[in-house]
Amino acid sequence: MTSPLRSGPPLPAGVQLAFDELDTPLRDTTFVVVDLETTGGSAENDAVTEIGAVKVRGGEVIGEFATLVDPGRDIPPAIVELTGITTAMVRAAPRMEQVLPSFLEFAAGSVLVAHNAGFDVGFLRAAAARSDTTWPRFPVVCTVKLARRVLGRDEAPSVRLSALADLFHVSTRPTHRALDDARATVDVLHALIERIGNQGVHSLTELRDYIPAISSEQRAKRSLAAHLPHRPGVYLFRGPSDEVLYVGTAVNLHRRVRTYFTGSETRPRLREMVALTTRIDHVECAHGLEAGVRELRLLAAHTPPYNRRSKHPTRGWWINLSDDAFPRLVVSRTPGVDALGPFTARVAATEVAATLAEVCGLRTCTRRIPRT
Repeated sequence: MTSPLRSGPPLPAGVQLAFDELDTPLRDTTFVVVDLETTGGSAENDAVTEIGAVKVRGGEVIGEFATLVDPGRDIPPAIVELTGITTAMVRAAPRMEQVLPSFLEFAAGSVLVAHNAGFDVGFLRAAAARSDTTWPRFPVVCTVKLARRVLGRDEAPSVRLSALADLFHVSTRPTHRALDDARATVDVLHALIERIGNQGVHSLTELRDYIPAISSEQRAKRSLAAHLPHRPGVYLFRGPSDEVLYVGTAVNLHRRVRTYFTGSETRPRLREMVALTTRIDHVECAHGLEAGVRELRLLAAHTPPYNRRSKHPTRGWWINLSDDAFPRLVVSRTPGVDALGPFTARVAATEVAATLAEVCGLRTCTRRIPRT
């Protein structure tokens, strides 16, 4: 177990930033970047196994806090494989009710930062409630929301910590251990703040205004995704008259659809679409290829107003198997029953078709061969 390290005079655990302190320049703001490892994903039913936190100000590290935590139960094998933290490692560690006061002292008077802050802060608040500890009203910054606000999807298709670590070439690689991940998040935070400095974001107030807020109506609609399975498939957002507003695909329907009701969704058109949604339908699929084909068909059938592709659902190129006696692969604009695609360019579809024909032993001559 790593001993907590502290620097600077501690403040009482209940201290929070005063209103005028929110306008303190970001370079003078104290951030405590925190990461937790847990036995699972539920703050109510699971427990913390490790806390790592880094205190920074003006781009400099001024203190670190790290300790294993005894969750009071065995750690599931899948979590052991992910984090490397075993039940034996935490058996002699302090319980959460012993660790929490020290962490609150370490973080007092600062801004809490976490990657997917709802998860980490949710566990900390739940632990405070269980131990009858008053939770200070920390200002909180979520680097997932900030990254999605700052970075375009072309530059950052994923805002997972590992993906942002690669993008920003962080000094400490995330390893699913709390202190390593907190250190990596510090570098991500600094890189994102550097990006927004030329957009007039120089104080904590400006930073929090810059990150999109979630309306209570948007948050309340998360229940519309409760019935969706953790499976690949196609989802359909329906409006007040049961019309199809939007069609999309996902490798995990439940997880993907819930993102529309969080701050990670910043596109104005889709936030407007969410406000109109009254119901979400879905079609489970065996894999992503099937989901892609079904999506194209649903786009053509419904022309949903919030899908940009719905105006030209067959713009891509598809590889189909011909229906003659000795079939071959053909490239066309229209997807068949078992089509492969879509491809943005005909040349790419043609090259893939040629490779598949060679591997599978299909004929490549274009002459139609009769059954006789």
